[in-house]
Amino acid sequence: MVLPAIMLTCIIIQVNNNGFCSFVPAYSQGQNINSTSSPSSSFQSKAAMIDNIPSQKVTVGDINIAYKQLDKSNAKPIILITGLGATMDVWNPLLLEKLSSSNYTVIIFDNRGTGESTAGTKEFSISQFANDTVGLIEALKIDKADVLGWSMGSFIAQELALTNPDKVGNLILYASGCGGQDAEPQSPEVIQTLSNTSMSPQELRQKLISLAFPTDWFKANPDYLNYFPIPKESVSPEIMGKQSEAIANWTGTCNTISNITHRTLIIVGTDDAFTPAPNSLMLVEKIPGSWLVQIRDAGHGLMYQFPGEFNRVLMTFLENNR
Repeated sequence: MVLPAIMLTCIIIQVNNNGFCSFVPAYSQGQNINSTSSPSSSFQSKAAMIDNIPSQKVTVGDINIAYKQLDKSNAKPIILITGLGATMDVWNPLLLEKLSSSNYTVIIFDNRGTGESTAGTKEFSISQFANDTVGLIEALKIDKADVLGWSMGSFIAQELALTNPDKVGNLILYASGCGGQDAEPQSPEVIQTLSNTSMSPQELRQKLISLAFPTDWFKANPDYLNYFPIPKESVSPEIMGKQSEAIANWTGTCNTISNITHRTLIIVGTDDAFTPAPNSLMLVEKIPGSWLVQIRDAGHGLMYQFPGEFNRVLMTFLENNR
């Protein structure tokens, strides 16, 4: 059963036998980047600190995976899985800061073929990306980790939870869906942009950034350096093509997702053009006991657009499921 909800700024729905619904107060993006310096310099300085952390590498199967670990002794591990065309340094530094200050060991990494990770010889697929992630967890000698997957990373996280349930603690699916023919597709503009091979990498990046936010919001906040990290590493058009093909070929988990027994948070922006919000409704209907959070007026770049809300919801979920 999915509980009815009033669309305020943020909605939390927890689906269980008793039912639970509560409103999480919002606070704005600007309030979370307060500094005596300009918003851009403050945010980018935090992003640069993450970007400048030397990556480590570990061999997993046919590839070398580059990763960074924000250590805290005796802390619970959480692994973050990025999406299409993203490297590990694209995570919001405010999110990483919040997690690492909340007694978590945070692990970020480059998916196969992106950033500093090698492409290997195996075919790109969502299941292969999940195998790569399991290999990383095992190489780091981690018994079990909380997992946060964003967009394509959330598809990987689902496969990981289904095929290796003992490796996953709490599960966070950000901008997600279970795929398949019933999934609501990306907006026509997103599809057109991703299939446009005439753009330079810089033009493609800028266009994708703009599409990650609702049009009106992006027009009011055109200087994305105030809230979006620009990593040193990039993803080649060839690798993006292989990732896109992997997503297109993914048969989805709609028929098996109900087998997930992990405590699960599903979070999405109501105006997400990449993974439309109705896809998350399908997830919460199928995953027993899962929470659904929809952030009004937020897009695919929810964690950049409203970092305060995103972090507060995430920490509320994690602290209630320690």
